[in-house]
Amino acid sequence: MIRDPARLDALLADTRSFVRGRWHPLEDQVDRTDEIPCAFVDELRRKGFFGWSIPEAYGGLGLTAEELVLCAMELSQSSVALRARVGTNTGIGSEGLVADGTEVQKARWLPRMARGELTGCLALTEPDAGSEATNIQTTARRDGDHYVLNGTKRFITNAPVADVFTVIARTEEGTRGHAGLTAFLVERGPGLRTGEPYRKMGQAGSPVSDVVFEDCRVPANHVIGEKEGVGFQTVMKVLNKQRLHLAALCTGPAIRMLDLAVAHTSKREQFGQSVASFQLVQAMIADCRTEIFAARSMILEAARARDRGEDVALTASMCKYFASEMCGRVADRCVQMFGGSGYIADFCPIERYYRDVRLFRLYEGTSQIHQLNIAKLTLREHEVGLR
Repeated sequence: MIRDPARLDALLADTRSFVRGRWHPLEDQVDRTDEIPCAFVDELRRKGFFGWSIPEAYGGLGLTAEELVLCAMELSQSSVALRARVGTNTGIGSEGLVADGTEVQKARWLPRMARGELTGCLALTEPDAGSEATNIQTTARRDGDHYVLNGTKRFITNAPVADVFTVIARTEEGTRGHAGLTAFLVERGPGLRTGEPYRKMGQAGSPVSDVVFEDCRVPANHVIGEKEGVGFQTVMKVLNKQRLHLAALCTGPAIRMLDLAVAHTSKREQFGQSVASFQLVQAMIADCRTEIFAARSMILEAARARDRGEDVALTASMCKYFASEMCGRVADRCVQMFGGSGYIADFCPIERYYRDVRLFRLYEGTSQIHQLNIAKLTLREHEVGLR
């Protein structure tokens, strides 16, 4: 659903210009220092990048699902650190609050998140609760008008810089699976500490770390929606939308990598002709372009369905699975098209993109988890159809 085509076109054009004019020249520096300059983050705040999906009533742009994925495809034609810096505010860090928060909770946090004054993140994964997200061991014990949280979260994007954490903890002792899970909004403070940012294969400039809760006292009115025991349902609302968002964020880097490869092969000559004139290179270009088109088409169709109010659990999973795998295949082909220079960081950014996009197939559901989810939902549809 595109509400105002002219306004959206202007936003897309501004984002495209910003990515190419401001971010691309900064990518090597961010990769070397593993940090985005504070002045650049301030620029992201001024331009409203933190509030894309936050409702207009709370200071954001209130983008629809279709508008959000189109903007995400433009923003992510860059090294991953750019979209990761704003991505938790426009996705998993705010979406639980948007979906299920009370009006008081929304008014307290969302305007500041939309302005980028607060950075949010989702603290779900644990050392023993990754793909099996319902195996949460972090506990939240009621103590008067507070809860006391204890436990460790792992692989939390933006944790080192976050100010407010959406935390899933077990509030009912002895429960298993999704029963007894509650979603909290926890502000950085006593009882909450984040670890040192991990050393990673790629995605320099996007800090990720553990989050540790040690007798962390959280007011009872910080339970999202002030409803205990429905945290898993809140998480699923977050993930179904975020999987569409992430699929779009996988597609942008593929577009960027293909653009770089086409420019390189068109300019570089071997055997008296451009490398792009060789048919085997053209086959790789064709495969990349076709798969990018397929991913983009899937994502837009699923986003439109979500805007119509349809259940997109299956299609969102398919989009995330296909787009993340597609991006990995495009990255591999583009390194191949660059030849030896594609392996050398001094010559081109392709080797960095290759490392950066590898994580797409792991987080927010590994490809294998999505395969199982897609099969499960397909079989469920079949069983319903037989009744």
